[in-house]
Amino acid sequence: MFRPLADGKGPSLLSASPVPDLAAAGYTDTEYAASGIADRLVGDGDTPPAEFTTRLVVRRPADAAAFNGCAVVEWLNVSSGSDAAPEYSYLAAELVRAGYAWVGVSAQYVGVEGGTGSVGVAAGEPQSLSAKDPGRYGGLHHPGDAYCYDIFRSIGHAVRGDHSGEAPTPYHPLAGLSVGTVLAVGESQSAMALTTYVNAVAAAGDFDGFLIHSRAAAGLPAGDVGTGIDVGTVFSGEPTRIRTDLDAPVLVVQTETDLLTNFRYHLVRQPDTDRLRVWEIAGTSHADLHQIGDFEEFLGCPDPVNRGQQRFVLRAGLRHLRAWADGGDPPPVADPLRLRGVTTAEPEFEVDDIGNVLGGVRTPCVDAPTHVLSGVVPDPISRICLLFGSTHPVPAHLLAERYGTRDEYEKHYRDAADAAINAGFVLVEDRDELIADANPDMVPE
Repeated sequence: MFRPLADGKGPSLLSASPVPDLAAAGYTDTEYAASGIADRLVGDGDTPPAEFTTRLVVRRPADAAAFNGCAVVEWLNVSSGSDAAPEYSYLAAELVRAGYAWVGVSAQYVGVEGGTGSVGVAAGEPQSLSAKDPGRYGGLHHPGDAYCYDIFRSIGHAVRGDHSGEAPTPYHPLAGLSVGTVLAVGESQSAMALTTYVNAVAAAGDFDGFLIHSRAAAGLPAGDVGTGIDVGTVFSGEPTRIRTDLDAPVLVVQTETDLLTNFRYHLVRQPDTDRLRVWEIAGTSHADLHQIGDFEEFLGCPDPVNRGQQRFVLRAGLRHLRAWADGGDPPPVADPLRLRGVTTAEPEFEVDDIGNVLGGVRTPCVDAPTHVLSGVVPDPISRICLLFGSTHPVPAHLLAERYGTRDEYEKHYRDAADAAINAGFVLVEDRDELIADANPDMVPE
């Protein structure tokens, strides 16, 4: 089923944010072709099975002794018209320091065969992986998104199990590792796909837990043979809650953008259960500076993009989800973001005196603020600018009134960081990085 991809120009996987030095951390970074036969699992119609050969990106400890027993399988995101791994970008620090294996799956047609994307950043004519690099990807073939759910499921099944006695890496990406837990993760369009997967496909023995990050009110559609899914249909699709008879636990993590705008998640809010937790993070947007890194200017947005701290919350979420999937306690319960006018066509966030939203999962950037951080951009000039939110500095005189001195600001910020850690929404290992994210220079002397 697996063969390594080692020729050609090297791996093709979009990433703009800095990630850990895998070699220094004792990790390998390898691509594989994965072949099999997939069925249509979602939607009507008498669709025959189809052969596929898709692509995996695998980042794993080289030493089996450093592996923590958990494989994280990401449904790669195709909104740009090519595969990207946004969830890896957010989770990488926790994945590497804690010894996870990560498997990125080209589950969708566009990731293998190419497409125009849905966010307006694709450059040039759509190209398949094989057209970009025939020497490396020439044998890949995706039969269409009618089969994407089963392709993803088949990789999850193949990842599971004790591979410690198997032949060397060319025969299995996790050879030498004993996998006890398999988690599925996905962000944005991939989160919508996982919403559909959880509701229509997931069964005992599939994945042990799901991290669904930044979904819309509707799930991804069923898909057709020989083509990709039109993600635009999601935003007018039927609002869908997560089913309540879950075998595996689900953690849903949402930003301000996802609650409002045309994502409309506020329509499908539902109470937590013993198998569902929902975290809504204050001061965050669907995508942010951490994800775009030094390429912020390339987006062409008139305002600085969102500089919120969702990456810290997502790392904590992954650790909670793994413990929960292994039979431990569920993640902590979070207050929802506060809305007014929820029964109207256009609800709004309730905000504090600075302008940051109230409620939700709190981090220091909103509880000891120096900026107004928003996930909702009024009249955005492009789809991509809607997704990346905005950041506006708080006037210096207001910061002086609020904190008095830089030392007092830093005390407030440290207290807010410790409160987030004590509440379980930030990991203690991230405290130094979180403290370094403070902005004392913005407070007048």
